[in-house]
Amino acid sequence: MAGPKSQSLFERGQKVLVEGVSSASRGPATFGGAPRYMSHGEGARLYDVDGREYIDWMMAFGALPLGHAHPKVVEVIAREAARGTHFATALEVEVEVAEMLVALLPHVDKVRFANTGTEAAMAAFRLARGHTGRRKIIKFEGHYHGWWDSVLINTNPYPPTLLGHPNDPIRIPDSSGIPEEAWKDTIVVRWNDFDALERAMALHGDQAACVVTEGVMSNMGVIPPKPGYLNRMQELCRTHGALFYLDETVTGFRLAAGGCAELYGLTPDIVTYGKALGGGLPMAMIGGRAEVMAGLEWGKVLHFGTHNAGRLALHVTKVMLETMLADDQAGFRRIKNLGKAMTDEIRNLAKHSNRHGMVVQGVNSMFQIFFTDRPEISDYRDFCTHVDRMKFRDFALRLMEKGVYMNPSATLHSLSSIVHTEADIAATASAMAEVLEEMP
Repeated sequence: MAGPKSQSLFERGQKVLVEGVSSASRGPATFGGAPRYMSHGEGARLYDVDGREYIDWMMAFGALPLGHAHPKVVEVIAREAARGTHFATALEVEVEVAEMLVALLPHVDKVRFANTGTEAAMAAFRLARGHTGRRKIIKFEGHYHGWWDSVLINTNPYPPTLLGHPNDPIRIPDSSGIPEEAWKDTIVVRWNDFDALERAMALHGDQAACVVTEGVMSNMGVIPPKPGYLNRMQELCRTHGALFYLDETVTGFRLAAGGCAELYGLTPDIVTYGKALGGGLPMAMIGGRAEVMAGLEWGKVLHFGTHNAGRLALHVTKVMLETMLADDQAGFRRIKNLGKAMTDEIRNLAKHSNRHGMVVQGVNSMFQIFFTDRPEISDYRDFCTHVDRMKFRDFALRLMEKGVYMNPSATLHSLSSIVHTEADIAATASAMAEVLEEMP
């Protein structure tokens, strides 16, 4: 349980902050009570206000490929903050980072910077509609593309009885306050199902501005695409004239230097990035083919933002890219190898666990544990039907007592960084083995 200082802060925070925090994923809805309030981080470690130390496998939901307080990041922030935090003007570093991104991503000719993944996605959807003159958006069950009204449907787990037929999913808004007209042009499709995809494109493809997907389903733990699935999605988009929009907010600069597009051989029309792009500071990006991105010129498709292309965030982004790409992309190889090693260790624990049904799924640096008797979780409906989310929360909270920090929500996942070590993996596996023995 949370220590006395965290508990006190939670009680104080509830008087002035909604739920005592600024995002539901950090508060009692996820933790079942007081969260642990953190004081600082260093390398692969987090430290809470009660002086407890944790091996951090959450890494700010994937925003920290270099870990906490990386010396190069600390240096560049201190240097540039002394020269001014933000100008809201054109910047040399803005051009430099854009050149790096265009050189790195073969499917991107031009970019536009934003602040968050949600903002970038909002601009990308508007751009797709402006470019094609079409209104419909095709998205998938369980995929999250920010908290914008039009796509905030079917992103949370629900009882299977509410989901409708897999050929015609019931559209479920994830929040009060979303008017029906906001999502009337959003089509929801079962993911990882070739037949469902073919059917949806036959019915709606000619009216769709875009088909949007996470390359790896990252909003329900970690669910990889079936072989050839994303490639077929891309082919159908080309056939029907819909833009293929690959949302790399989570996967970008995590799974490979070129993200899921590189990993699965894709050439999307539009991509968005966030999280790891900023190396811990708010930074997002919309990118794509020149003819598509031209829609943003002169405000034909409007995208404004006082804090777009923030100086400090751009300088940190530049440092992150330089560090991860150095020595022939050694940083990306390291997080991939560490993530796979951690996944293998957990799979070994699962294999020898006689008391708990569990499966571990991962792609390179991303991994998640599902408490289930199923051999695989392949889509949203599998997750809603077969994953014991409360058991995972119990597991994660018990791990925290042993100095290992994972978010207690089974819908999220864990990640490696370049500063994790083999010793961290061994210590985490040992703590997990103890917890599995202790759990009822």
